[in-house]
Amino acid sequence: MEEYTLVVLAAGLGSRFGGLKQTTPVGPNGEFIIDYSIYDAIKAGFNKVVFIIRKEHESLFRESIGARIDGKIKVEYAFQDVKDVPEGYVVPDSRTKPWGTGQAIYAAREFVKGPFAIINADDFYGAEAFEILMDFLKNNETRNHYLTVCYKVKNTLSVNGAVKRGIVYTKNGVLETIVESSIDVENGKMIAKPLDGSSAFKVDDDTLTAVNLFGFTSNFMRTLQNGFALFLDDNIDSPDAEYLVPEVINDEIKKENISVYVRSTTSKWYGFTYKEDKDLVVQAVNNYITEGRYPKNLWE
Repeated sequence: MEEYTLVVLAAGLGSRFGGLKQTTPVGPNGEFIIDYSIYDAIKAGFNKVVFIIRKEHESLFRESIGARIDGKIKVEYAFQDVKDVPEGYVVPDSRTKPWGTGQAIYAAREFVKGPFAIINADDFYGAEAFEILMDFLKNNETRNHYLTVCYKVKNTLSVNGAVKRGIVYTKNGVLETIVESSIDVENGKMIAKPLDGSSAFKVDDDTLTAVNLFGFTSNFMRTLQNGFALFLDDNIDSPDAEYLVPEVINDEIKKENISVYVRSTTSKWYGFTYKEDKDLVVQAVNNYITEGRYPKNLWE
C-alpha cells in the first residue's frame, strides 16, 4: 500500500503567543489543534504522520497526541536541530536557532518516500483542505507538479493584531509567486506589508493566501536537500538567515522547474498568533462539535 504522509511542522517556539502553541488544549478532552487535523487527515486517506519537533519536546508529544493516535495511523518523529545540515558543512556556534521550514522538512528526509503534504501543527484547517490535498496526491502523475491549498484572506485574520500570510498570485490556476507579508487592518482596509521591505498594498476579502498547506511528490524532498546546501553556501555564517519553503517554491517556479497548482477552500482558518486567539479557537471547536463535524470524544 502506498504511503500518503502528513508532515507536521511542530518545532516552532511561538514567540508572539508566549508559549508552546502546538500543545495548547482546545478540545473538551484536552485535544490540541493538531488532533483535529490528524483526525481529518485520516478520514481523507492519509496513513502516516511525521511530527517535526525539537528533541526536548519528544516525551511531551509521545505521551499526549502520540498516545491518542497510537494504532490509528503510523507515526514517526523527526527532530529539527540547528546542527542537522548536509555533510561537509559546519554550523558556527553563533547560530542558535534552526534554519526555518525548509530545514524542518529536510529533517524528515528518512521518513518520506512517497507523496506527502505539509501542515503547521498550530493551524486549524478544516476537513475540506485535507480532502483537496488527498485528491491531488492520489491523482497527480507528474513528479514536479505540486499543490497549495489557499484560503481567502478574510478567513485567516486575527482580531488581536497583524498576521503573517503569503499573498498568492496565480495565472490560470497555477501559482506565479507567493509574497510573504504582514497583514493588518488599517482604517477599515486590509493592508499587506511585504516582509522583503517592498511597498505595502491593499488586499480585498477574497484575496488568496497560502498558509503552509502544500502537497508534494517525493521529488520536492530532493529539491530541498540540494537547495539547502546551496543556501548554506551563502548563509552558513548568518545567525538569522532562514531556509523557507515559500522561497524555495518561488525560486523553483522562476527556474521553470516546477508547477504548483492552486486550489481554494471557503473554510475558515483558525490558529494561535496571540494568547487572546485561544478563546476563539476553543469556541470554534465547540461549535463544530455541536454541528456534528467532530465527536466530543475525538479518538473514542
